[in-house]
Amino acid sequence: MSYAPIGLEPASQRTDLSDHTSLFPSNSFSNSNRLRSTARPRRPPGSQRGQAPILVHCHLLWDWVWQRPQQFASRLSRRRNVLFVEVGPPDPSLAAPLARFRTPETFPNLTLLHLEFPAWRWNDGDYVDRERCRLVQEFLAGPGAGRFENPVQWFYDPMAITAFAGRLGEVLTVYDCMDELSKFSGAPPQLLKREAQLLSRADVVFTGGRRLFEAKSRFHSNCHFYGCGVESEHFGQARQEQTPVPPELAALSKPILGYFGVVDERLDYDLIAQLADANPRWSVVMLGPVMKVDPASLPQRPNLHWLGKRPYSELPAFCKGFDVCLMPFALNEATEFINPTKALEYMATGRPIVSTAVPDVVTNFGSVVQIAGSPAQFVSLCREAAEKPDQRALARGLRLVEENSWDTIVAKLEAHVEEALDGKASSRDRSGPARPRTTGRKAKQNALAAEVGA
Repeated sequence: MSYAPIGLEPASQRTDLSDHTSLFPSNSFSNSNRLRSTARPRRPPGSQRGQAPILVHCHLLWDWVWQRPQQFASRLSRRRNVLFVEVGPPDPSLAAPLARFRTPETFPNLTLLHLEFPAWRWNDGDYVDRERCRLVQEFLAGPGAGRFENPVQWFYDPMAITAFAGRLGEVLTVYDCMDELSKFSGAPPQLLKREAQLLSRADVVFTGGRRLFEAKSRFHSNCHFYGCGVESEHFGQARQEQTPVPPELAALSKPILGYFGVVDERLDYDLIAQLADANPRWSVVMLGPVMKVDPASLPQRPNLHWLGKRPYSELPAFCKGFDVCLMPFALNEATEFINPTKALEYMATGRPIVSTAVPDVVTNFGSVVQIAGSPAQFVSLCREAAEKPDQRALARGLRLVEENSWDTIVAKLEAHVEEALDGKASSRDRSGPARPRTTGRKAKQNALAAEVGA
């Protein structure tokens, strides 16, 4: 049995963790009772009593590309204590597992708990599950004592369900399904089975795409579709005169056709090469970390620029330099269920957008995004967008941005969580066994288990 969370940067590209405030190896909490009595932290400013803390299990690293998990967790921490648990890539230099934790300066109610495992034990799934849970339990009994009691367990990573279900005194289980991770390159073979376990245990399920909702709501009655949000003020900086265009873009020939996001198996590299070949005076700019793709295999052209990962804070300035924003996704298993966060972010910049025919993009944003049905049409639409942007489409995009803030979405998510908590409390208060919330849910869950061979 192998264990491999999705979307981790290879060890050679990992984020520098030297600023973490503490580190504890596998045997460092033998005196956790003493730590509990002497090192209990004070409640940070802003957290409220009565708000259940949230313990997030995520397959993505906090300091990686800033997207749905970070947007949600950072906002949830305004009213609650949040522990964000991430697992780094296996480290060949480690002899035993270790954990680091820190509190980001801008989010005083949020604690990042970073776990790492020795490479030689990485493929032992039972060991990783056992040690993953033990490290979190020891943190909760030591440095985290008193802040995360009776939490809501909030899962992005279905692989974590085996390690943590029922072991942390949780009062509620939430599954926020942001991608069909089983379709991604390198997905663990156990992922579908563990997702079935997570769906059977979850009290609330959220999905990040309409097609994901259609798939998951078959197996869970309390399932809700909440797609992408956007920080309109942040990306709106691209429309402000005082925002400087980065020198790297200012030196390029115009028009600039730009993309930001992860560079992985979801992109159509033949299409990107054709776009660069269509006009040598165009500049095609690709921003983002390279994942699960050999950098040597990326197409190279004089007017095709792979600029690597850039901080979230710098993206609006780069977008100001774009004349057209690109979503050159391949149409494959990995993109069948995606609802790209960048769509609304691009809209907030006031730039025209050209995309391939990703199903959720067509359904959700077809009135704003120019959709290409072929490589030749993609090139043609980019040419038209650069020469004469559709001002009505841009205006529709800005209206969508105003209607889909992350703050609005998180408020709705919290309402579902509170409703589920109230429902469980009412069930405990009633005499006799609690009735199911909705008939048919168990049958749906049994169907999913049978479908994946659980």
